[in-house]
Amino acid sequence: MINTEGTKVWAHRGASGYVPENTLEAFKKAAKMGADGVELDVQLSRDGELVVIHDETVDRVSGESGFVKDYSLKELKRLNVSKHLPSYDKKTRIPTLDEVFDLLKNTELTINIELKNGIINYKGLEKKVLGLVEEYDMLDRIWCSSFNHESIVRVKKLCPDMRCGLLFSDIIVNPSEYAANLGVEALHPATYHMNDENYIDKAHGRSLRAHVWTVNDKHEMKALAKAGADAIITNYPDIAVEMLKKI
Repeated sequence: MINTEGTKVWAHRGASGYVPENTLEAFKKAAKMGADGVELDVQLSRDGELVVIHDETVDRVSGESGFVKDYSLKELKRLNVSKHLPSYDKKTRIPTLDEVFDLLKNTELTINIELKNGIINYKGLEKKVLGLVEEYDMLDRIWCSSFNHESIVRVKKLCPDMRCGLLFSDIIVNPSEYAANLGVEALHPATYHMNDENYIDKAHGRSLRAHVWTVNDKHEMKALAKAGADAIITNYPDIAVEMLKKI
């Protein structure tokens, strides 16, 4: 499968190079910068709400401490999650996935949802996410990905039409064959795997897409686009958009 649409730019946790990651402000910024999509992370609060935050704890982004799973939504909403980006002097809050969908529903942005259950096994996470996707009628705009590949298998069982990608950072033997056997649609490798010049071709040969993360270097952006990557996931969507125009 040859990439005939050109390489897309997905904003990693939103435009996280400029504004606090995984916030409504980050997703708004990504849209304004011309990104084709956004990537975000979903976990469950203590009271079972879908919240958008990367780390399993709130420590790095808020300066408070504790696991996301131990906070209620109301308690999470009180946190200012700008600590990890000192140059940003405005307060930002942890959004729910519902709020992100509501923000982006009238755009054409693709939304890649990373299910953050590789360390903490959030019971029912997949079903809750799929339920919200159905509620918003956005199946054609959503990708689900995870480092927990059993979670992705559960997603495919619950909703065979959901497009899914396998996230990984370690070396896997024949990843394209592995992904194809699981019935998913894409590989989501770390950018340093791209030292193998045939990696993307091998994925396409198995009718898989290649969505590569996290690509912040201009030379890597250019090289991946020329190699036919289907999407590059970057903290700097504006730089990627401008770089791809030159190819």
